[in-house]
Amino acid sequence: MIHNANNEQAWQEVLKWEALHAKEYTEAGTMPKLKSFGGKATKYSPRARFRHLIGYELPFDRHDWLVDRNGFVVRYIIDYYDGGKVDPSNYEFSLLDVRPAFDSPAAVWDRMKVTWWRWTNGRRASAAMEVSEEKS
Repeated sequence: MIHNANNEQAWQEVLKWEALHAKEYTEAGTMPKLKSFGGKATKYSPRARFRHLIGYELPFDRHDWLVDRNGFVVRYIIDYYDGGKVDPSNYEFSLLDVRPAFDSPAAVWDRMKVTWWRWTNGRRASAAMEVSEEKS
């Protein structure tokens, strides 16, 4: 049940990335499909190695998932980090770092868009929270 919960959580994160291509899916009348996935627990991603270098823990597992985007295969890297005790209501215990692999121009562009969105909207959200706190 824990494994299934982690896979479902990972799939929901993949779908958030794939939402960037919603127009393509709508035009084609399709949805993203998982083609395959495999574990690479001892092959740490470059991001995991960098994070470890600056003091963070290494993930306990890594999966590479291949997703069919209207006939184009997109590879996702999923690093699984220990999130503490298992939540008995949903069996989730992992913190996931899900992102497209840097192996195509489209994946690089998606990661740039999301980074920009997080940076600009994160600043707006912080500013909004400060204004809200000042009013209360």
